[in-house]
Amino acid sequence: MKRFLPHVVAVLLPTLAMAEQPSVTVFAAASLRGALDEVARGYDGDVALSFGGSGTMARQVDAGAPADVVLLAAPVWMDWLRDRGAVDPDAVVDLLGNALVLIAPADSDIAPDPADLAGALGDARLAMGQRDAVPAGIYAREWFEKTGQWEAISAHLAETDNVRSALALVARAETPLGVVYRTDAMAEPQVRIVYDIPKDTHRPITYPAAALTDSGAAFMAHLRSEGARAVFARYGFEPRPE
Repeated sequence: MKRFLPHVVAVLLPTLAMAEQPSVTVFAAASLRGALDEVARGYDGDVALSFGGSGTMARQVDAGAPADVVLLAAPVWMDWLRDRGAVDPDAVVDLLGNALVLIAPADSDIAPDPADLAGALGDARLAMGQRDAVPAGIYAREWFEKTGQWEAISAHLAETDNVRSALALVARAETPLGVVYRTDAMAEPQVRIVYDIPKDTHRPITYPAAALTDSGAAFMAHLRSEGARAVFARYGFEPRPE
């Protein structure tokens, strides 16, 4: 029997190694594309990433989609999941922060007055996430309301189901202006930032994350590692203190 043991060990070792590196499925806000792709490549295991609007991701998780981690762009949708019993409140971590900016096509010469965007648009439209469901759109609406522009601007909106779609409209010059996250603008060379929206004009932009399974807990530890935090910071996100 002894001479067969090395063979048995050789067969078992790959199986044990695989058990230590579980595959993970992550549902994440569209604005994390790029940064999260790189972070996932640094994980010692297989990671499947699914990106979309935070509301869409939250609804899919609530419907039983096989996610191990959910990472959203606003606490409102994580709170919704918690209230429905789809997420353990003790598993939720505020992972990242971000900022909101006004953008224009890179080769345009538009120089809008941030206090009168409806006047700058004329008959054109401003791209942003859907006002009631997409976090970036919710924050944008809060800014417009805070500055007394909502009534004038609401008829001039091109609303999208996620913030990256709003970014694409401006990058293709289909709209002259848009409101997106700073990280989105940094990732797209076809747009330029024309105004940094003051943070005191909307709720803090926070990205909550939660593990839904044991495999997800292992990936959450990776998301909170120093290496992952450095990647997120390089993409313009603001890692939250532990």
